[in-house]
Amino acid sequence: MNYLDMDLLRFTTAGSVDDGKSTLIGRLLYDSKSIFEDQLEAVEASSKKRGDEYTNLALLTDGLSAEREQGITIDVAYRYFSTPKRKFIIADTPGHIQYTRNMVTGASTANLAIILVDARNGVAEQTKRHSFIANLLGIKHIALCVNKMDLVEYKKEVFEKIVDDYRAFSSKLDVPDIHYIPISALFGDNVVNKSEKMDWYQGATLMHTLENVQISSDHNHVDSRFPVQYVLRPQSLEHPDYRGYAGRIAGGIFKPGDEVMVLPSGLTSKISSIDQAGEQVSEAFAPMSVSINLEDDLDISRGDMLVKPDNQPHVGQDIDLMICWLNPKKLALNGKYGLRHTSREARCVIKEVKYKVDINTLHRNEESLEIGMNDIGRIKIRTTVPLCYDRYSRNRITGSVILVDEFTHETVGAGMIL
Repeated sequence: MNYLDMDLLRFTTAGSVDDGKSTLIGRLLYDSKSIFEDQLEAVEASSKKRGDEYTNLALLTDGLSAEREQGITIDVAYRYFSTPKRKFIIADTPGHIQYTRNMVTGASTANLAIILVDARNGVAEQTKRHSFIANLLGIKHIALCVNKMDLVEYKKEVFEKIVDDYRAFSSKLDVPDIHYIPISALFGDNVVNKSEKMDWYQGATLMHTLENVQISSDHNHVDSRFPVQYVLRPQSLEHPDYRGYAGRIAGGIFKPGDEVMVLPSGLTSKISSIDQAGEQVSEAFAPMSVSINLEDDLDISRGDMLVKPDNQPHVGQDIDLMICWLNPKKLALNGKYGLRHTSREARCVIKEVKYKVDINTLHRNEESLEIGMNDIGRIKIRTTVPLCYDRYSRNRITGSVILVDEFTHETVGAGMIL
């Protein structure tokens, strides 16, 4: 298999503070031989300096000096590694409640979430909070890793009780695929290699689960969506009349000969050819980046969307969404913000705050409607131009928006369309 054609799995880690997320990632990298000698030496030196009795693998992902000093994760750290079967991008996200926004950032592109539970503490409030956020962000696969099994003498009944508790809670979520794995990140039990101390566990190791989880069906291949990012007009001697629409397919399948409709104008045409990296392809699907050429010369520009006439997204200006607020300055009711949705830029006004989610109990709070940093709530906005969108649960690309402060140009909110 060509290295470039290998499947890519993006996963994120979540769990309470001190559940061992960074140690687990360090262990994955170390046992899968994905770190360099000098990285290991630097970690060994840092461990000695801190007075740790063992090589502290958590230091592999904690890049900020403040993280290493306090022994906590503050910002999202991305790590890249591969095995012969798959390429991986890990987002190591913080467990603290005041870093909810960092977790949302790390999980927004993930296919799978590893949720760590301390075997001594069982399913905690933060376990539920992180599961709720993973569910909100449309993650379809969860690996619930019961860590620190070494501290409960590798007992089967401790693991089984946590699995039962989590099953009862997760029945309320919309996550179709959950794996339960007892591990010790510190000693490497069931992380990359099978544990001899837990012969009662017959399931797969974490690494085997990551290598084999099926993610190809996570892309929406039903609803055809192609947001136009750029119009290609080289006007060269070789291609005097070439006009291609470049972008990344957000859903569905496009083939030459297909009839397509341009939104928001409603004009239709047929696909004459599809190019990828200078070569024609017979079909294109998410998440390929391609250039689509049409039979007719239509007025199409950045921000428009190509769809199939018999399967169209919602088109509208009044939009309901769940928002995660990322900025110290609170959300302003009736405030105006810049908005980015696929390749379209617009402006919007906040019409209503319906409720705020109490992230610890997951209840709706309809009394206090102030949304500040790290809060998640349901709001209604009105946009200056119609957006072509789907529900976030159907399509993570056409169903998400970001809000931008018009003066500072900071991203202030991440929204999932309901």
